[in-house]
Amino acid sequence: MAGNSFGQLFRITTFGESHGEAIGVIIDGCPSNLVVDMDFIQSELDKRKPGQSKITTQRKESDTVQILSGVFEGKTTGTPIAMIIPNEDQRSKDYSHIKDAYRPSHADYTYDAKYGHRDHRGGGRSSARETAARVAAGAIAKLLLQQSGIEIFAHVSSAGTIEAPLLSINSIPELLEIRESNIVRCADPATANQMIELIDGVRKEGDTIGGKISCLVKNCPVGLGEPVFDKLHADLGKAMLSINAVHGFDYGSGFAGSEMRGSEHNDLFVAPSEGQENSNFRTLTNYSGGIQGGISNGMDITFRVAFKPVATIMQNQASLDSAGNAANVQGKGRHDPCVVPRAVAIIEAMAALVLADHLLRNRVIRL
Repeated sequence: MAGNSFGQLFRITTFGESHGEAIGVIIDGCPSNLVVDMDFIQSELDKRKPGQSKITTQRKESDTVQILSGVFEGKTTGTPIAMIIPNEDQRSKDYSHIKDAYRPSHADYTYDAKYGHRDHRGGGRSSARETAARVAAGAIAKLLLQQSGIEIFAHVSSAGTIEAPLLSINSIPELLEIRESNIVRCADPATANQMIELIDGVRKEGDTIGGKISCLVKNCPVGLGEPVFDKLHADLGKAMLSINAVHGFDYGSGFAGSEMRGSEHNDLFVAPSEGQENSNFRTLTNYSGGIQGGISNGMDITFRVAFKPVATIMQNQASLDSAGNAANVQGKGRHDPCVVPRAVAIIEAMAALVLADHLLRNRVIRL
């Protein structure tokens, strides 16, 4: 199986399966002398870990990360960083009923058809548990970005048809506090309560529901992104679409921009304020989402990620087995009724990995 690595200069390779001994990641290209805050890394993993609330899977994993190499006396050495997260609460028997049957809208059939062999225990490598390794690596990337003042904030902006109003972005720390005060991770408290009620009701029906996550990047410098094929928004799109259950990505005005006229959509430049003549150029609006020509322009980077409903439902579904015979499949065990509350940390991690990679690539260009 190829395709387990991501990035060019800041490059990660993840490994492991949902019901194996552990999952993990190797980070190659992280600069030396970066202070590694283990408490911060663990706090990022805690936002993604299972068993957090009644609207997430009840699998109990501490997701305690261990660093095996690349860090000495609390700082990176410039050598590969190896991190592992042991699996602690596997219940492989929950998947024995689908050993030979294919779950609808899962990777069971495609993995079997491509490789001729599959790990049916939780989907093996196709399980969203793999994303814990990305969050661990993304935490290191965030620490690197913090040195340049770059901030990343994501929150659940919709669940099903319930949409949160557009946020007024004043202070990211303040928004983080609001987001983490509710189990759905929406930065609008009134909407959060509606989302929780909806997701819990869907869970009780043995069904699942999708949603969207909105992400904001502040203080991104001008110049990140490599035309033609490595545009910043293209790499962000690839990063987000590589996450389990993601079915859509848009940035800036997104699909709504296709309904506007150029006279409405163009982001007009404005003169710097007095005393700020040497600052970056600014624009009156930000329909471009902070990226023009595939290169960051200094404005806030904004994008949204859409997640489908989780494929495993606690209802009987008609399917086929590997021999082509009719089969009935019903979810067993512990599964998320809606993935977006735990996916917030994954979105931020993947954004951090893209930005860290392009930040290093931009430094090389300017040498």
